[in-house]
Amino acid sequence: MHEIINQLLHEFDRPLKNPVLIFSLLLFIILIAPILFKRIRIPGIIGLILSGVIVGPNGMNLLAKTDAITLFSTIGLLYIMFIAGLELDLADFKRNKHKSIMFGFFTFIVPILIGFPICYNLLGYDFNASFLTASMFATHTLVAYPIVSRLGIAKNEAVAVAVGGTILTDTAVLLILAVIKGNAQPGGLNFDFWMRLGIGLTLFSIVMFVVVPRVTKWFFRKLESEKHSHYIFVLSIVFFSAFLAEIAGVEPIIGAFAAGLVLNPLIPHSSALMNRIEYVGNALFIPFFLINVGMLVDLSILFKGTDALKVAGFLTVGAIAGKWLAAWFTQLAFKYSALQRDIIVGLSSAHAAATIAIILIGFNMGILDEYILNGTIILILVTCLFASFVTEKTAKKMAMLTRNEESKSSAKQKVPEKILLPVANFFNFEKLLDFAILVKDPKAKSPITMLSVVSNDIDAEANIADARKKIDSVMLHASASETKVDFITTIDFNAGSGITRTSKEVMASLIIMGWPTKKGFIDKLMGEVLEQVLENTDKLIFITNSEKVSMSYKSIRLIVPSLSELEANFYGWLKKVNKLAMELSISVTVCCSEKTAEAIDMKAKKNNFQAKFIYNTMDTFESLETIAKECSAEDMIMLISARHGAVSDNKELGSLPQRMENMFDQNHRIIIIP
Repeated sequence: MHEIINQLLHEFDRPLKNPVLIFSLLLFIILIAPILFKRIRIPGIIGLILSGVIVGPNGMNLLAKTDAITLFSTIGLLYIMFIAGLELDLADFKRNKHKSIMFGFFTFIVPILIGFPICYNLLGYDFNASFLTASMFATHTLVAYPIVSRLGIAKNEAVAVAVGGTILTDTAVLLILAVIKGNAQPGGLNFDFWMRLGIGLTLFSIVMFVVVPRVTKWFFRKLESEKHSHYIFVLSIVFFSAFLAEIAGVEPIIGAFAAGLVLNPLIPHSSALMNRIEYVGNALFIPFFLINVGMLVDLSILFKGTDALKVAGFLTVGAIAGKWLAAWFTQLAFKYSALQRDIIVGLSSAHAAATIAIILIGFNMGILDEYILNGTIILILVTCLFASFVTEKTAKKMAMLTRNEESKSSAKQKVPEKILLPVANFFNFEKLLDFAILVKDPKAKSPITMLSVVSNDIDAEANIADARKKIDSVMLHASASETKVDFITTIDFNAGSGITRTSKEVMASLIIMGWPTKKGFIDKLMGEVLEQVLENTDKLIFITNSEKVSMSYKSIRLIVPSLSELEANFYGWLKKVNKLAMELSISVTVCCSEKTAEAIDMKAKKNNFQAKFIYNTMDTFESLETIAKECSAEDMIMLISARHGAVSDNKELGSLPQRMENMFDQNHRIIIIP
């Protein structure tokens, strides 16, 4: 017994050496630290870093710097930069690109102009250390963005400009890191360095922005059903991109960030794949990296003299001042209000992801010392708290000013969105559900209702039991994207009647149906099931050929008949088209009359739609042949139809679905019936 106790105590000798025990401790830290620090209003990212300080070599010495921890930390560093590129809203950037570029310039150059004199003249660091630290001032992480989203002001132009500026400033700072690294090496910034860097970045850009997107689209199409393979493929791209960046002469984090930008349009933000990427990164890899950063910190330096405190103070004040001045210049340039300026300050003041990456790399290269490293940790803590406070305070004021407008908007949507998804063939339910998730309002709390209608005959009970056996596979697929799904199995004499009755019972606002499979056009498009649903409901209906659903599209071709803007649910289906285009990061080419185009453009601008709408005006649908020639198999074809007797119903519309099916047989086709 004595030997067992001694052996057990020996396992806890500091630092820990048992890999299983080390891994267990790290997982406990990842689990508990964010919960504890959240209760005292400290961001989880700070909690993990401080936990690393406590258990690291300069704290309780429970963990030492081992190869395994270094490996996981490197993976986390690449992962955090990849997600930074993946989560940027490229559509917002394109929409406000000129203003985003201007803000990106201000928020890049102003902090550097402030930071360099502070480090070089006041703190006495050399050129490389001063310039690298000053470039860290220019980075920012959108830590406070969830606050803006929660309070419903994410569509404000100032928010879009702040988010768009992140792309420019982070990319520029990462390139500066490569230059500083070259300047710190023997030979400095000579002609050979610039030649190698230029050629390396050119080849890297060709591979990343030309080859990788095509390979990714091909892979996603060929292995559409292999969902787990998609995630492994994405990881392979990330780490291979990091390797290519290193070969090109820049830091691997540039490759990971570029991979995020390249894959951004190909991975919808509401998809199961995006959920897997964020889940694994936030649950495992990124926390490992943050704990490792904390293990490098020695807070005792702060108490050994005034030098460390002086460095931390200058860095923090300089970083906040630089971001405030950049926001002020942006306010003057675009005549923004004080609230818009403050919201830009709040969103751009937090330093976390890229800041940690740059300082850690500079420290490992010997360019930066312990004072800068520890001062940066203090800077991250203060700026994250400052950004959260300013953003929440300002966002609440902005939300109060727009309360009347929000009230009008909510009054129009008295009934919350509920989607009904009738499933006749369980072989294609995954793609049909994926499509429903893409068009679903992210604010809608109601789950998607999947419906299986069983014929009321002698085999009804057996068929119900068989349908319920398939619920597990449905729920498993839904859980991958964290989407709530209800499953209803009902008995009726025919499917149309069952769909109609259930849509009323659950108060559905949108019905998504698969493309009819009967032979013959009349039966196929306006068959008994669809005809009954149209006659007995007033719901918005989407009809889609689910076997063509993909995640890689070039554009949406939207065919809109004349007078569609006069229909009661004009805004309803237009909002769904915008949502779909935003999720897929593609533009919408609208084929319609000039008056309809004006109405769509006016509605899009009034509601601040973020997708790009391109108008191809035509008075009749004789131009479909021309459209078909211009389209590729990667274009999504959408037709706005109409119920019989509706304002926009006309003779041409009756034959249009058949023509669309014949001309676009290789495309994902959608018919929308208001």
